[in-house]
Amino acid sequence: MVLKFVLCDEASKDIITIKGELYKYLIKVRRHKLDDEVDLRAKDNLSMLYKYKISSLDAKSLELTLVSSQMLEVKSKNYLHVAWCVIDVKSIEKVLPMLNELGVSRVSFVYCDRSQRNIKLDFVRFERILIASMQQCGRSDMMELDEYKNIKEFLHEFSDVVVFDFCKNPLAFDADFKRVLIGCEGGFSQNEREMLLSQKSFMLDTPMVLRSESAVVAISSKMLL
Repeated sequence: MVLKFVLCDEASKDIITIKGELYKYLIKVRRHKLDDEVDLRAKDNLSMLYKYKISSLDAKSLELTLVSSQMLEVKSKNYLHVAWCVIDVKSIEKVLPMLNELGVSRVSFVYCDRSQRNIKLDFVRFERILIASMQQCGRSDMMELDEYKNIKEFLHEFSDVVVFDFCKNPLAFDADFKRVLIGCEGGFSQNEREMLLSQKSFMLDTPMVLRSESAVVAISSKMLL
């Protein structure tokens, strides 16, 4: 897939020398040539978009010269914080780019009673996945990621969360919540359901049973698109 922009720590400088993997991508994959323009963003200032021209090129490196810069934010108009009970890491990694493209603002991974306790979350790897997704979809703000040791701890901080669960309340067409808790495979335990009795809850109007990763994408899509 063609990148909408390239993340580069040196973006904003008047002249940048590119070598290594980024050079290979721009020249071997994208087939850029002399005088072509390339869009860059810097991780510490993602809202700025810098346009560069390839001003020199040889067999191992290229030189970029700054042409213009502008404040250009590309992000969702709405805010959604997803509290997602921890599931298999490989499944999380497959879904993260989708949530990023949809515009989810924050994902909190919550260990629930049915989460496998031996699962360790690699946030450094998650960030690399998000950066690759941002460059592909054009998003200019970094999704927030964090974790909570259990549902009780999350509820203590976010008492306004709405719960996706097996119930008789289909998600309303005009639903307007900012924070949602989604369980892992098998849903919530009895103890957790008792803990969540005072929270608003909803279901999706489908006769099929959704996997946790399908539910998180479906709910995010309904709320953000």
